[in-house]
Amino acid sequence: MPYVDRQNRICGFLDIEEIENSGKFLRRYFILDTRADSLLWYMDNPQNLPSGASNVGALKLTYISKVSDATKQRPKAEYCFVINAGMRKHFLQANDQQDLVEWVNILNKATKITVPKQSDVLLNTDNQSCHAEGQCARKPGPYKTEIIGGVPIITQTCQEGHENLDGNEKSNLKRSQSQLAYFIGKPASDLAVIKSGYCVKQGAVMKNWKRRYFILDENSIGYYKSDLDKEPLRTIPLKEVNKVQECKQRDILLRDNLFEIVTNFRTFYVQADSPEDMHNWIKAISGAIVAQRGPGRSAASRVKSDSEIVTCH
Repeated sequence: MPYVDRQNRICGFLDIEEIENSGKFLRRYFILDTRADSLLWYMDNPQNLPSGASNVGALKLTYISKVSDATKQRPKAEYCFVINAGMRKHFLQANDQQDLVEWVNILNKATKITVPKQSDVLLNTDNQSCHAEGQCARKPGPYKTEIIGGVPIITQTCQEGHENLDGNEKSNLKRSQSQLAYFIGKPASDLAVIKSGYCVKQGAVMKNWKRRYFILDENSIGYYKSDLDKEPLRTIPLKEVNKVQECKQRDILLRDNLFEIVTNFRTFYVQADSPEDMHNWIKAISGAIVAQRGPGRSAASRVKSDSEIVTCH
């Protein structure tokens, strides 16, 4: 999902058909920078690339005439939308339907708004208000637009369909069933996979950041060089994890969506691709720990208890 980074820019992963009419979509990290009047895309989040790494593509916002759903134009490309810019059409794939709607709205707003007026902000929020019973006052979509620092921010205000699930459950269901386009997932082992996907991890010695494929099961968190590898680079038993939380040193490390897995021997710093994914990882790992140990038991207390048993013998 698109999110706002530290520089107040809209960011997120999308797939783009870089070679026109090739039908080949490549994973790229997009940054909508309204101050620079540009939509930029990189091989990965610039925070994970070497210092000074340049973008692999760019579009001036003033050249964009329209952004729209392209599922009919490209029926084989799921969640596809198109950016019309001059004589070229740029086809992109979002992660899901909500992601598509948000990117289309954000890009269309960004190409029309330069300096927001107070009246525009009031008009947008008033037009998107909802009834108390949860039904949106205006159609077609349950979204609210706010302008922060000259950037249009789209947020969901209510949800239609799947009446038996709340918003968080539906979001978690989508992510557990299908991670982002290139998060293919490894075959299930003897233990049930609770969550899997790519994140960026800081190395223990060199302190460099590398993208790794993480798998959380009932007993451990393992990370692999890629989703194709059979053997993990390392496995962290859940019984050794003291806590998992949003990173308290994110301002020092200058990383968005950063969380930490704290053990007695080391703190693992892990960067997710979005705030939503970060919170999902924290929730999933915390839930797995509680399921394994039972509520109210920390890893520290477990280690202490085990040591007492050994002493008795």
